[in-house]
Amino acid sequence: MHLRPVSHRATPAPDQRGPAATTPAGNAGPAAARVLAVHRVGALGVAAVILVFGLLGFAGGLEFFSTSGEPILGMSSNGLLSTISVITAAVLVFAALRGPRVASTIMMIVGSLFILSALANLAVLRTDLNLLAFEMSNVVFSAVAGLVLLLLGAYGRLTGNLPPDSPYAAARPQPAPEPPEYPSTPAEFAAERAMREAELAVVNHVATAEQRRRVAAMARVHSRYDRRRVWMEFDAPRS
Repeated sequence: MHLRPVSHRATPAPDQRGPAATTPAGNAGPAAARVLAVHRVGALGVAAVILVFGLLGFAGGLEFFSTSGEPILGMSSNGLLSTISVITAAVLVFAALRGPRVASTIMMIVGSLFILSALANLAVLRTDLNLLAFEMSNVVFSAVAGLVLLLLGAYGRLTGNLPPDSPYAAARPQPAPEPPEYPSTPAEFAAERAMREAELAVVNHVATAEQRRRVAAMARVHSRYDRRRVWMEFDAPRS
């Protein structure tokens, strides 16, 4: 009796696991760590600026629905705008605490809303519909803050060339591998030779009925791999 040696399954190296492999947050690569830090720190940084603006408005005892507003940090504000600013800052802080992916999504949403707010309030500037007491400085700040939020939220996420250790690389579907165009086995080389002979025979009007049938079947496909597959299907044993 012969004893077979016990085979040990080799554990793939960390760099052979592919981008879809999940890694603990503490073992994230430099690109992943940088992306996650930008999303969290960016959300907290913008939230801090907006929060200071809102709290200063509350401290000044501004009228809630005043359309003229009072100057705060070089901009105009009223009680309603201060309230919205504090709520927006709280949403960004909550998103940053929940995680980088949530922070990224919320920043892109809030950034889009900031840009829409800049355009909408620009249309009602110095009218009775200016409920947020916007001035031109508010419009500029809203547009700039919106662009900053969009850039920070999209950083390392919305791109076609993500690094392998990016936290968003595994979320994208990987393209299916293309079939090999050139033969690689003796059977495929033999099929290629037979295909050429059959095509020449058809061109010279000396092909057999079988050769004409196979060439006609190959004409329905275009790639070299598919033509070779169709040819080899004729040689496959049929039940």
